[in-house]
Order: sequence, then structure tokens, then C-alpha cells
Amino acid sequence: MFALIDCDNFFVSCERLFRPELNGRPVVVLSSNDGCAVSRSTEAKALGIPMGAPAFKYRELFRQHNVISFSGNFALYGDISRRLMLLLTEVTPYLECYSVDESFLDLSQLPEQDWRRWAVRLRRRIWQEIGLPVSIGIAPTKGLTKVANHRAKKDPLLGGVLNLADMPQWLIDTQLAATPLEDVWGIGWRLGPRLRAEGLQTALDIKQLTPRRARQLMGGVRGSQLQLELSGIACFPLETAGRVRQTVSHGRMFGHDTADPLAIRAAISSLTARACRDLRRDGLAASGVYLKLRGNRHKPGSPRWSHCLRLNTPTADPGLICAQLATALAADPAAQQIWHRADVLLFNLTPSAHLQTDMLGYVQTAQAVRGQQRLQAIDAINRRYGADRLRYAAENLSNVWQPKAGSRSPRYTTDWGELPVAIIKV
Repeated sequence: MFALIDCDNFFVSCERLFRPELNGRPVVVLSSNDGCAVSRSTEAKALGIPMGAPAFKYRELFRQHNVISFSGNFALYGDISRRLMLLLTEVTPYLECYSVDESFLDLSQLPEQDWRRWAVRLRRRIWQEIGLPVSIGIAPTKGLTKVANHRAKKDPLLGGVLNLADMPQWLIDTQLAATPLEDVWGIGWRLGPRLRAEGLQTALDIKQLTPRRARQLMGGVRGSQLQLELSGIACFPLETAGRVRQTVSHGRMFGHDTADPLAIRAAISSLTARACRDLRRDGLAASGVYLKLRGNRHKPGSPRWSHCLRLNTPTADPGLICAQLATALAADPAAQQIWHRADVLLFNLTPSAHLQTDMLGYVQTAQAVRGQQRLQAIDAINRRYGADRLRYAAENLSNVWQPKAGSRSPRYTTDWGELPVAIIKV
């Protein structure tokens, strides 16, 4: 038995935690550089603002309907997500963090008889302790919990909870028939049109396929597994250990297009430092680095430049990586362009605790050990005194590249200087 807990309009709900006067008003949260809508309140959706809507195209609609827009405050959202996941681990340790606002729970070890009543209690607890509205779907397979969760969000009569586990088959089929094709787990905007061309419209249509036909239409065994999941046969187990990383990447669009070499180097250093921090958190090191710079694709003759590094010694040290990337950048005249975006990708990942030496002496074990000790000290200081208290000087060479965030709310829970202030009137 599985449950799927999914936050309703997660980024918007995080903003409303500290601004309760926004309840009932149309609110959108924008992506980096205040570009597109990445989260919308129910009221904003009712105005016809689609997901990914470019803010500049909807500026007049925002003005006419007093739509409140926020720049993405991802430090806040990540911290609220962490608090939610900690609460869920108190419910059961058998948990899969599927995304920043979604988690699958394995309920088979819980001594409950009435799953709907359990879900209502959990939903109330999350609201009381964290302040987030959530929807909960319960079913014998992960594919069906996705359907149940979607229906719990869409149908206000369900009160945010739908339990398919105790329903007769004809009622389950009714919920499947009410679920559009594109809202089925694993079917998005690319696969959806192809399936609609075959006459499929809803989740029920997929369930009624044969496994062989589902495999043909959806490109392999994943399609037949989805068909079986919707039929109540579990194919996807809970992934409590998480997926093993193959790559780590960080990228950003610049706040302003720039050819300033100091700004470009600061951007690369900052992105590399974040990617390396992710590596160290997972106990990994990289022996391959790929840097890509891109001009504004909306302008004619948009330039592109890339560079690949192969490291003899796997590392998670941004200082070593940034030094080599800066050398490559300065040495190539083709890199002296006006750039709009930078991406850093780390690949060929290995466990940092196991350093493979070589016969030719290219791997410097003593240097690698000293580097790991230095990074451990930096991470310990930053954990104690706050993120980025210690960082490489190259990250501060220029802030021209920093994405626009003109409407960002305070980082209420992660920055001492932006804590909320309570005013008590006597």
C-alpha cells in the first residue's frame, strides 16, 4: 500500500506562510531572472495563467487583476521542503522523496484500518505544524497513487484525500476516466499527442490496453509497467535509498548579457562551487567537467562555446576545477563573446572515499588528501555559521551575472538578517 503526499501550489504556499493576507488572491512565483511562472495559486490558474507563462507577455493581465508576483526564493522553498520531509519520516521511515514537494510513503508497516481517516489526520498535522496545504492519494500501486492524488487536488468534494485502495473496481475506473491522458504519471506533453492520435484520451484508456500494445505505444517495458500499475499490479517499488547520481550540473541565465571576463569567471566559479558542494554532500568526486556558455538565443548569430576537462585525480574541489576552467577560457579567443547563460556539468563520478592510484604517478594522493581535509573544514564552518560564509574569492569578482530577483521575498528561515519580525502592541 502506497500514499503520495503532494503540496498544493508549493512555492506559492511557501510565500503565503509568512504573508497570510495573500490567501484568496492570485499569486505567481517566477523562475530565475523573473522569466516564467513556475508556480501559480488556484486564483491565478482561474485567470488563465498557464504554467511556464512568460511574465512579460502577461504583465498587463497581472496589472488588471492585481496578481502578486514573487521572484523565486529557492532557499526558503528548500528549507520548508526539508521540514516537511522530516515530519514524514516521523510517520514512517519507508519514504521516497520524489521531488521537492512530493513523497511516496510505504504504508504496509503501519497498523491502520481506515486509511482515509489516517490521511485526514496527517493532512491536518502538516497544516498545523508546517502550514502547507497538501493532497494525499492512497492506492496499492505508485501509478494509481498519482491518479488518486491528482483527483484529490481537482475535486473539492474529496477534501484533499482520495483512497482508491478500498474502492470497488468500477469506482476506480470512474476516477481513471476522469484523469486526462497528460496527467498520467510518465506521460507528458511529448508523448501525449502521439497517444491521442491513437485514440487514447484518459488513464482508463491506458489501463484497458494490453501490456504488449502499451509497450509498443510508449516505447518499451516502461509502457507495459505503467499499464500494469494502473491495473493494480505494482511494478515500481519504493526507492528509499534514492537514485545513484550519474552527473551533477548547475546552470544560470545571467541577469544581464555580459562580455566582462570577471563576471563570466565569477559565474563559473559560483556554479562550480554549488555543484561541488552537491558532490561532497553525497560523498562523490568527479573526474570530468564540462563547461558550456551560450549567447541569447533570441538574437541572431547567438554564440556558443564549450570546454571539457579530464582530471587525473577525481575531485570535489571547486578551486582546482575553476583554475583550469579560467585558464581555458582566457586562452581561447572564441570565448570572448557576449554571454547569456553558463552551465557547469560534473561527470564520471566516483566515491570520494576510494581514490584509485595509477602506476605513472599522475594521481597525487597526498595532495588529494590535503584537499579533502581543507574542504571538510570549509563545510564544517559553513554548516555552523551559514551557507557561503566561507567561499572562494573568484565568486565575488563581479555580481553583474547574478539573476534578477526584483520581487524576492525575505529568506525568513535561512538568513539571520531576514528573520521575520513580530511587533507586539500592548
